[in-house]
Amino acid sequence: MHTPPVHSPPRPPDPRTAARAALALAVPSGLLLLLVAVSWRPLMDLDGRIARTTHRWAVEDRGTTHVFRVLTDWVWDPTTMRLLAAVAVGWLLWRHSAWRLALWVTVTCALGTLVQQSLKAAVGRPRPRWPDPVDSAGYAAFPSGHALTATVVCGLLLWLLRRYGAGAALWRTAVTLAVVSVVGVGLTRIWLGVHWASDVLGGWLLGALFVALAVATYERRSPAARAEPE
Repeated sequence: MHTPPVHSPPRPPDPRTAARAALALAVPSGLLLLLVAVSWRPLMDLDGRIARTTHRWAVEDRGTTHVFRVLTDWVWDPTTMRLLAAVAVGWLLWRHSAWRLALWVTVTCALGTLVQQSLKAAVGRPRPRWPDPVDSAGYAAFPSGHALTATVVCGLLLWLLRRYGAGAALWRTAVTLAVVSVVGVGLTRIWLGVHWASDVLGGWLLGALFVALAVATYERRSPAARAEPE
């Protein structure tokens, strides 16, 4: 069966799918946030063991560490991710005059950053500290801003591709790149010793929850609004 190209008219997904995803993500996201906030000892001990092991690897394998620094600082950096979102917004405006949707994507990315920074300030978790660091980062640790931003941006881009009927080859490529980027940036943050493993997990969970809530809210507009040109 022929799959329409990505410039096809928008096909709004079923909002119930995003709502169910949000409900499924809310419990583990909230639980992890609580456990980190109260410094639950088993979780802290597990984070410590993982951090000590990966830091030892990072010190011993300088070549891999250098590659991971390039990836985390340039390829998967939050600024790069936000630029990708800006390109998507430009595409929506240029190809489809989708002002409402472009504004929604912009606001969602901005709110994601605000939520991330607010949680960092509220939890106030210290980052790992090493006598021989291989990288550095400032501000609080939980959640990982790199992981959360990559999850939000990649999730929104996949939603837009699905919404505009991306072809099978483009869809498979986009999903692969999104998974590699989201997983990859989280692993680089742990390897470089600037985040605990639960910081990264929190970034993934909270980012996915944020995308699901944003998509569910947008798609639950009235039928009349959905029928209007974007």
